[in-house]
Amino acid sequence: MTANSPTILALDFDGVVCDGLIEYFEVAWRTYCQIWSPANDTPPDDLALRFYRLRPVIETGWEMPILIKALIEGFDDEQILQSWTTITPGILAADHLEAKAVSTKLDNLRDEWIQTDLESWLSLHRFYPGVIERLKITLESEVQLYIVTTKEGRFVKQLLEKEGVSLPPENIFGKEVKRPKYETLRELIAKANTQPVSLWFVEDRLKTLQLVQQQSDLDNVKLFLADWGYNTQPERESGKNDPRIQLISLSHFAHDFSTWL
Repeated sequence: MTANSPTILALDFDGVVCDGLIEYFEVAWRTYCQIWSPANDTPPDDLALRFYRLRPVIETGWEMPILIKALIEGFDDEQILQSWTTITPGILAADHLEAKAVSTKLDNLRDEWIQTDLESWLSLHRFYPGVIERLKITLESEVQLYIVTTKEGRFVKQLLEKEGVSLPPENIFGKEVKRPKYETLRELIAKANTQPVSLWFVEDRLKTLQLVQQQSDLDNVKLFLADWGYNTQPERESGKNDPRIQLISLSHFAHDFSTWL
């Protein structure tokens, strides 16, 4: 390996490899309907597009139906982008809801959907252009490839296999590992079978990269913010201005590692 390529490549999944926006909206709308019982269970025409645009404000899945409620209630996009952390508790309080209860409803709906019609659930996920080819090329190289995600590992495996990418289960660290991503990166370095280790991590959430930055033993990990993922323009600007973080485009990601830096 040269200085221009990693020995280990760790990738987030949703927002880096796979676009799950259609599924997010569908499961969020179903959960919204279950909680608030609207007179019409068909979403307004522009709702999905607004939801997609505002997806970066979501930190955890239970907030998705709350975002739909905010849009239905008339909050405009700019208000949501600027004040999401105050809007969310306000909506919960107004309807005497708890985040955990919303989360349970959403998870149960998704689980039921997966159990009864897995194919239709999988079909709502799209892979970003050029990404599958990049994964296949990486798997054929000396670089060790890992997925580090908050999505359940079994679904990551199924979605990749549908595209002809066969990644061993032990190379997928999903929701089930129940630990921060920086701890997984630490483990990957510890068990690396090549020395010296050069770990590159691609993520679309700036906060996740900043948490890695706070770990002094992970100073040598190269951090990339995917500009095509679920992040906002101010977050991309912040990443671009951070000497430790490299803002990467989809066209660079799809090409040789030497173009990434």
